Amino acid sequence: MGRHAQTRTGSGLPARPALLAGLAALLVVVIGGGLLVWGLSGSGDTASAEGCADEQTVRVAVAPEIGDLVEQLLAEPIELGGDACAVAEVTAREPLQTLAGLGSLDAEQLPDVWVPDSSLWAARAGADAGLEPAGSLATSPLVLATSRAAAEELGWTENPPSWGDVLDTDRALAVPDLTASAEGLSVLAAVRQSLGGDEEADNAVVSAVLAAARGEVPTAGDGLTAGLAGGADAPLVPVSEQEVLATNAGTEDAALVAVYPTEGSPALDYPVLRVTATPEAERPATDAVVAALTSDAADEAVREAGFRDRTGAAPAGAGEGSGVREEAPETLTLDPAATQTLLGRVASLATPSRLLTVVDVSTSMEAEVGDGTRATLARDATLSALGLLPDSHSGGVWSFAYQLEGERDWQELAPLRTFGAEVDGRTHRQVVEEQLRSIPDRLRPGGTGLYDTTLAAVRAARDAYDPGSVNSVVLITDGENEDSSGLQLDALLETLRAEADPDRPVKVIGIALGPDADLAALEQIGEATGGAAYQALDPEDLQATLFDAIRRRG
Repeated sequence: MGRHAQTRTGSGLPARPALLAGLAALLVVVIGGGLLVWGLSGSGDTASAEGCADEQTVRVAVAPEIGDLVEQLLAEPIELGGDACAVAEVTAREPLQTLAGLGSLDAEQLPDVWVPDSSLWAARAGADAGLEPAGSLATSPLVLATSRAAAEELGWTENPPSWGDVLDTDRALAVPDLTASAEGLSVLAAVRQSLGGDEEADNAVVSAVLAAARGEVPTAGDGLTAGLAGGADAPLVPVSEQEVLATNAGTEDAALVAVYPTEGSPALDYPVLRVTATPEAERPATDAVVAALTSDAADEAVREAGFRDRTGAAPAGAGEGSGVREEAPETLTLDPAATQTLLGRVASLATPSRLLTVVDVSTSMEAEVGDGTRATLARDATLSALGLLPDSHSGGVWSFAYQLEGERDWQELAPLRTFGAEVDGRTHRQVVEEQLRSIPDRLRPGGTGLYDTTLAAVRAARDAYDPGSVNSVVLITDGENEDSSGLQLDALLETLRAEADPDRPVKVIGIALGPDADLAALEQIGEATGGAAYQALDPEDLQATLFDAIRRRG
């Protein structure tokens, strides 16, 4: 969608020297590191410059990939009656930039009309943002782009997949930045919906996002380049039909193809939005621009630019050999509330975790569970869960039982440190993994010092607090406090509340492993620290619980 610079810029329209010669001079301004193209333009019943004494400027902000298209549609002043006309000032900006401006700019700095790529941006802005829907400029269904060879090898040319199937192949899914990409968010929302929309579906989607954050999958731009190269191992890239056409443009063989999942496709709908901060006196000019963008004449230009029009009619060039089919797929309607919730959860992952994992090593952890013991279960689950986190996140490991070091109930195995940090020729991630693997060999008799360990862990996490991270203690135990000489529950809770620092919050996420663990105490500890408590009664529970704790940590 115009975000992958190596494949295209703008809308892919051919140059229009004769048209551009008739426009007022373009002013190219660099703002905040982004290139914004401003032009004077118009459409509809046009007026010559000489016959328009009263020019009323309408500021129009548009998604970058439709910048050329909108300039074409609004290339001439629009007559308003008498000697007045509307003149459009078109700005190509990423939707996220415009969204940010809605809440921070004065009315005279806001656009009068906004055309982002998706109505998701208006939903994200909220009901109080002053946006009034006025129709749609274009549509472009979202698809999975890959090479023709890859689609054939997967059998998808004959038997298309569901959206949920995309996470069940040996092909990487190129996940864009969901906070800035409506196409990426829509596709992962479709995947979540296809998988049932439950906790398991959430975990699958978050896993894909975290894999992208770790750099284990290609970027969308690199994925498109790989698909265009035609290899059978090309990744899957969630993009619009229009981008598939634009990427294939100018190539002899359209090696990149659009895969249409069976449930239908969510679509970028390019809504035309009035910004209601526009003064009433300027509404006629704004209405004229809106009418031009939602006219029948606009439909033809939209199709020529590689988009479907408002009715879903095929873009120019669609059909056999183009990578895009002529028939529009069924529209997959996404639950707006669920999509915004998914965005919130994904956005929270942008803040790194700083997790101090504290594992019970009392001998009760020798109890058999499944094919192993509680200790091996804790080892395997923590290794798997922490493996989800990128190198920019941080972690540390403690073990605890009763008087592990003198009268102290806990032992630091690895300090809190960024996973990617170098430690004596190794990464800190390798140090953490080594210590977690050692858990089953560290079991000690004598009971469980739960409460003293909890307070010490919270204090240690607070001392090592990182304001740029979500700081948490993950406490895994299969028992209850058995240290009668140390803190008791009431004193622990009172101390946790008294020492709580709103500038350095540390949450405790308690995991009660097995039926004998003191879930009630862990729940009270979680409540006192703004954390949570979970019970894990079998191997599958613990893995899902740890994953859920990471997903919900923000």
